[in-house]
Amino acid sequence: FRIMAGKVKWVTDIEKSVLINNFEKRGWIQVAENEDWNFYWMSVQTIRNVFSVETGYRLSDDQIVNHFPNHYELTRKDLMVKNIKRYRKELEKEGSPLAEKDENGKYIYLDFVPVTFMLPADYNLFVEEFRKNPSSTWIMKPCGKAQGKGIFLINKLSQIKKWSRDSKTSSFVSQSSKEAYVISLYINNPLLIGGKKFDLRLYVLVSTYRPLRCYMYKLGFCRFCTVKYTPSTSELDNMFVHLTNVAIQKHGDDYNHIHGGKWTVSNLRLYLESTRGKEVTNKLFDEIHWIIVQSLKAVAPVMNNDKHCFECYGYDIIIDDKLKPWLIEVNASPSLTSSTANDRILKYNLINDTLNIAVPNGEIPDCKWNKSPPKEVLGNYEVLYDEEMAQSDGPDRDMRSRSGQSTGIKGNRARDSGKPVLTTWK
Repeated sequence: FRIMAGKVKWVTDIEKSVLINNFEKRGWIQVAENEDWNFYWMSVQTIRNVFSVETGYRLSDDQIVNHFPNHYELTRKDLMVKNIKRYRKELEKEGSPLAEKDENGKYIYLDFVPVTFMLPADYNLFVEEFRKNPSSTWIMKPCGKAQGKGIFLINKLSQIKKWSRDSKTSSFVSQSSKEAYVISLYINNPLLIGGKKFDLRLYVLVSTYRPLRCYMYKLGFCRFCTVKYTPSTSELDNMFVHLTNVAIQKHGDDYNHIHGGKWTVSNLRLYLESTRGKEVTNKLFDEIHWIIVQSLKAVAPVMNNDKHCFECYGYDIIIDDKLKPWLIEVNASPSLTSSTANDRILKYNLINDTLNIAVPNGEIPDCKWNKSPPKEVLGNYEVLYDEEMAQSDGPDRDMRSRSGQSTGIKGNRARDSGKPVLTTWK
């Protein structure tokens, strides 16, 4: 058998059953099967074991796996923020116009992550920032958990007192065993639809980091809260108001099992075009695509770009009431289970299209191919960024895109000439 995709000649149904059970025990999930091929989706833990120095395992040319060895540089909440901060500083040192700041010292083009600190390491820096605006609300998240587990909101320093070793000095516990958290300024002015908060789950496939080549999946969705939003401090503990995770919302009294509290991205676009206008909507989605590309560029230098790897990320984006998008987190293992009929169709197509790009035409996998599949196999994916193409178009390509010369993933019509304009940072 092969770890991700491989040719298997089953001898008997019993042998097949035994092998599949063995795969599942190892954390591999079967996602597709035909006469000769069986595809398995690896868990994060299994990937860690495969690339472990201790195991000494080496993948052969026809073995393809669905995570990069150190994917956590983007998918751990603390490391994502750390890498984006480093990326911005490096661009500043280079004198890049992308790192330009306004009169208040805020990044003009790279301000897409809420103000965030790591705890316990940055506790004193957080306290200093908190005291500048004591009425602010902050959200605390454990770095290594998902599905909304361990998340809570605070608006007083006393609420994180249990992390403090000494309330008089407000010094922070620095034990290595202490679970790491990130604390971020809460987006307390989210865009509301029907009075409810929502976020976007978007899927992005990365086939290679050097050169960076990534694809945007067209069939993302919005996840809505079941309870109407209120910034009232009396509702800080009500996660049905603040967290959009389905794992939390499905336990609410008002959860609808038919639509699952979800909208398609295309429905969101139609709603925004009808209420805010097409031009503003196009600008919003262009900014979302910009955020995704810049976050991938931020981690590209530190990513172990193993030729056997690809990755399908789940991006979580929140839009505020000024139609500014914010990157909340990136998931290494976005849920592939379905909670509704539409969910099942979407995720079936997502897996199918992802495998068609990773292993074109269902042929024997070959990690040495150039990972640039023909357009007809992309399905619902579209090329979001191709570094080789961008480099051939000149070093100022990124900057031209931020000066409003074009918008959209494919490029929209120029406002004056009526001619199609390609997104300049693609």
